Amino acid sequence: MEHVPPPAEELTLLDRELVRLDARRAQLLTRRAWLLTVLQPPGTPGTPHPGPYAAPAAGPGWGAAPGWGAAPGWGATAPGWGAPARTAPKGALSPRGAQHVLLILGGLLLTIAAIAFTVVSWGRMGIGGRAAVLGVLTVAALAAPVPLLRRKLPSTAEALAALALVLTALDAYAWYRVAAPGTGGLGFAAGASAVLAVLWAGYGLLLPALRVPLPAAVVGAQFPFLFWAAATDASALGIGWALVLTATLDGVIAIRCGRPAMRATAVTVGCVTGFVGLLTGLAASLTAQSAAAAVSPGVLLLVAAGGLLLVACRAPREFGTAGGAAAGLAVVAAVGGVVRPEVPAGWWVAVYLLCGAAVAAAARGPLPRPVRRGARASVAAVAAGAALWAAPAAGVVLLGPLSRVGDAWAGAPSGAREALGTTLLWPHWNAVPVVLAVLSGLCAAAHRWSLRPDGTDAPEAVAPGTAGPSVSVPRRVTARRTAGVCVVVSGWGALLTLPAALDVPYPVAWAAQTLWVGALLAVGVRGCRGRVANPAVTVTALVCAGVGAVSAGALSLASEPATYAVFGALAALAVTGAVRAPGGAVRAVLGCAAVMCAIVVARAAGESLGLAGHRAAPIVLIVPALTVLLGARLRRDPVAAPVEAAGALGALVALGTAVTDASALSLVLGLCGVLAAGTAVRPERRAVAGWPAVALLAIAVWVRLAASGVSAPEAYTLPLTLPALAAGALLRRRDRGASSWKAYGGGLAVTLVPSLGAVWADPHWTRPLLLGAAALVITLAGARFRLQALLVLGGAALALDGLHELAPYVVQVAGVLPRWVPPALAGVLLLAVGATYEHRLRDARRLRDAVVRMR
Repeated sequence: MEHVPPPAEELTLLDRELVRLDARRAQLLTRRAWLLTVLQPPGTPGTPHPGPYAAPAAGPGWGAAPGWGAAPGWGATAPGWGAPARTAPKGALSPRGAQHVLLILGGLLLTIAAIAFTVVSWGRMGIGGRAAVLGVLTVAALAAPVPLLRRKLPSTAEALAALALVLTALDAYAWYRVAAPGTGGLGFAAGASAVLAVLWAGYGLLLPALRVPLPAAVVGAQFPFLFWAAATDASALGIGWALVLTATLDGVIAIRCGRPAMRATAVTVGCVTGFVGLLTGLAASLTAQSAAAAVSPGVLLLVAAGGLLLVACRAPREFGTAGGAAAGLAVVAAVGGVVRPEVPAGWWVAVYLLCGAAVAAAARGPLPRPVRRGARASVAAVAAGAALWAAPAAGVVLLGPLSRVGDAWAGAPSGAREALGTTLLWPHWNAVPVVLAVLSGLCAAAHRWSLRPDGTDAPEAVAPGTAGPSVSVPRRVTARRTAGVCVVVSGWGALLTLPAALDVPYPVAWAAQTLWVGALLAVGVRGCRGRVANPAVTVTALVCAGVGAVSAGALSLASEPATYAVFGALAALAVTGAVRAPGGAVRAVLGCAAVMCAIVVARAAGESLGLAGHRAAPIVLIVPALTVLLGARLRRDPVAAPVEAAGALGALVALGTAVTDASALSLVLGLCGVLAAGTAVRPERRAVAGWPAVALLAIAVWVRLAASGVSAPEAYTLPLTLPALAAGALLRRRDRGASSWKAYGGGLAVTLVPSLGAVWADPHWTRPLLLGAAALVITLAGARFRLQALLVLGGAALALDGLHELAPYVVQVAGVLPRWVPPALAGVLLLAVGATYEHRLRDARRLRDAVVRMR
């Protein structure tokens, strides 16, 4: 069968394929342009014939020029790209590579010689000779590339052109030393760098086949404004203006110039210069002490943002996104920096968030999609910073009550901040809920705007011939889910920190936290029932509800009424959520939470009644008893097992509180054994609860006997042996094929083994006699009913008991007989056995077979 994907998936696949084809076409066109440059066919000097497959002429925008940023001979477009005609031996240098090395070395040596001549040997010649030498050398170097290009020697021409550019810079230095030695060096450098940049640009335009002059002109254009600002003793803000203006000029060059090498250079140096300028303006804005002082840095940042938007709107996708992000951050810093000094401490975070909201709203305007995406990224960065600023306060509210758990019911605090029980002082309590509320609203707007600028769920239109949003649909889904999660977390954080910010009375604090838990639980349950479209919001709400429940419970432990109110309310909320939630996992977790809250209430009831810990343990067992009844009611429901396991945890709590008193511990163990036995009545729980029930009842009896001073082992083992033998008899009656070891082995061993151990340490005759009689009865019963376990265990116990009784006499006789008698008797025994070995072996085999045939 042929698989037909859904329309959305098919559209995504088509967009990805179109992007790949466009990238491949741009790569091939760039390679073809380089080949035409190398071949230099007849036509206009320095301009290759376009051919039938030439790319369309580059317009003012960046996207029209294929292969942007990849100059011929750079990276993947270097000579030899593709399938070379011949392969050089490994380690050998190609002729063109050798030529490049020689030219570079030659140009470098000539440059060093020119610098040495200008700087070191300057004083040995008159002014006319010095000027003539440098002038002649410069003119010769500038003119030499022309005939070299005509003779098709472009590499040599490039080397001499680079030398010519260095000579022009040396000419400027020489002119300063001769004609203007008394002027400021920085001012002269500013003018000289501007003149040199213009001259290099003109030289590169006159000889378009040369690749060095135009990028060099772009690099030289980075210094005029900077040197001029330094010459006028400008402040740091003035330096920032110089850098921003220079970066703007670089952006204009990158937009208007169609040469890839010049464009790549302008983008590179412009990013560096603009980044330093933005940092300068940001630092000045953050350190301003008044609104008036922050205006100038704000204007600088706004101008920089305007330049960034101008460039980003006409840049390729990646640079458009980065430019939009930088512009958004600059606008937020500019506007927020002016308001920041006039608001109280801590509230400036809310100011920056509001500015981010304005930027997010403006980003929905008629801007290219990459720029809008970058602007939204800048707002997300501001929101993340605000969340990090408010996180410590939320952490204090959540974790602070845990420090008071050891002082339960020590007295109700006066206010919410005192109830936190922490010495950590947060200086901006009042601003935290406002910041988190603004953050929640901003995230809610982002959740609404994450589909399309018009709010619909349809994919954005794709212009013909352009690459579609290959991953736009998954990106929108991820953004929507992330925004939904942030709405829940930040909104809950705002409500959570509000009582501490207002320092409300203690009852209001714990009531508010419990109310927030209920609201989060309601959102989570609605999501489980399919009424919340974002699954991430459902999970986040349930997790936050669990964390908030722990914090609210710890907060309530400071007061007795608060403990009952909070844990009772939490138990009711958990039960309600477990009843209404459709998912098995969520219902199980909520059911366990309800049981935990009930255990706390039961333990608190014992304290309220004034009972000691071991006397209050039976009250705690009420909760496990209820879980046993609930499990019997639910039967095979998936929630039954987790709820019963939580009830078993309550039984462990009761045992832990009763361990200090043996009588109470015996009672609690017995009650736990009864509950386990009641659970084991159900067939689906018999394998899990059967043996724990027997063990708990046995241990309960042993603890009771030990508390009464009983030391005879039979008193501990017989109460366990008799029920075990009865259960074995019932098993054999239902299943005739059941082994006697399975039915009676365990029960008999429980009594026989401890009694044998006690016999060997007992000097009296009563226990050996009774044990021997019991072992004899067991052995005879095993022989009569052909039960292997009874025969083996009873016979072994009888033999060991008889050996114990015979041992004193053997020792006494061994002391009377001469020393040669035992070896002689052993020798006679060996001879007798050897003479009748075959017969005795057959008898032993028959005995073994008879025993094995027993069950």
